[in-house]
Amino acid sequence: MPKAILPLILLALASPAAALTLKLPAEVLDQEVRSESPGSYALPTGPFDGTGVPSRVVEGALDQRALRLAAPGQTTLAILAPLREQVVAAGYEVIFECDARRCGGFDFRFGTDVMPEPDMHVDLADFRFLSAVSGDEAVSILVSRSAGAAYVQITRVTEAPLTTAPAPAVVALPDPTAPTVSEPLDPAAAAIRAALDQAGFAVLDDLVFASGAAALAEGDYASLAAVAAWLQANPGATIALVGHTDASGSLAANIALSERRAQSVVDALTRTHGTDRTRVTAKGVGYLAPRATNQTEEGRQKNRRVEVIVTSTR
Repeated sequence: MPKAILPLILLALASPAAALTLKLPAEVLDQEVRSESPGSYALPTGPFDGTGVPSRVVEGALDQRALRLAAPGQTTLAILAPLREQVVAAGYEVIFECDARRCGGFDFRFGTDVMPEPDMHVDLADFRFLSAVSGDEAVSILVSRSAGAAYVQITRVTEAPLTTAPAPAVVALPDPTAPTVSEPLDPAAAAIRAALDQAGFAVLDDLVFASGAAALAEGDYASLAAVAAWLQANPGATIALVGHTDASGSLAANIALSERRAQSVVDALTRTHGTDRTRVTAKGVGYLAPRATNQTEEGRQKNRRVEVIVTSTR
């Protein structure tokens, strides 16, 4: 859905507690908001340690925003520094801060709660992060950039009353002999399953490929868990994974690359989640089906993707 241009540079994170107002260092071009009350957030408290990202779970009113800023030429430090100063001035104590290398790069990025592309773009070699707390409240800021814009994700959790617990319900336990698939908790993964049910296709925005490479980077991808869970819930269905590229290079080379990328996703789906390979096919269409202009870096990022399409339901 197209989003309106936002000329304001004051961001108020609304919650039952007093608002935290941050003056952003550049014009806001776009933003996406996620709110939960009550909700929870795993606040990172250290870099990736070889097995995971140390975190502290905070509960309350959750407000998470991904913003795209008009900040050509500004470094991630130039974007983060004034935001850090304002957070400290508001009474928060910074408990953890790192740049991409010290955070843990890929492992840190995919071990934390980040809104999906294209709303929040993260350059794995150029991002900065901080966590801060004030009593039972917490805020984190993730900053990265593309060639023409800066991206900022601000997550804040404040105190919120718990809702009344629902009445107990009888549930059917799964068959212990049936194959199991981890249920994705990520909201974006839940959205993929809903899109497959309602529209018959979805974009797998969290997949990561090195520039010009066909192999899917190692990682736990919530989108693949969502696809595997959907297939398990629809035992008669088949799907196609379709690779797409931007318009850089020849059509023949891009079709070949996009199909190899789709095949690497099929391999990950069957290897990691035990999906029956006969129910999944891999196709590549290169740059023949763009979803955005190829004249800008943001558009090219949106066009480089893998989609899942339902090909039959029985």
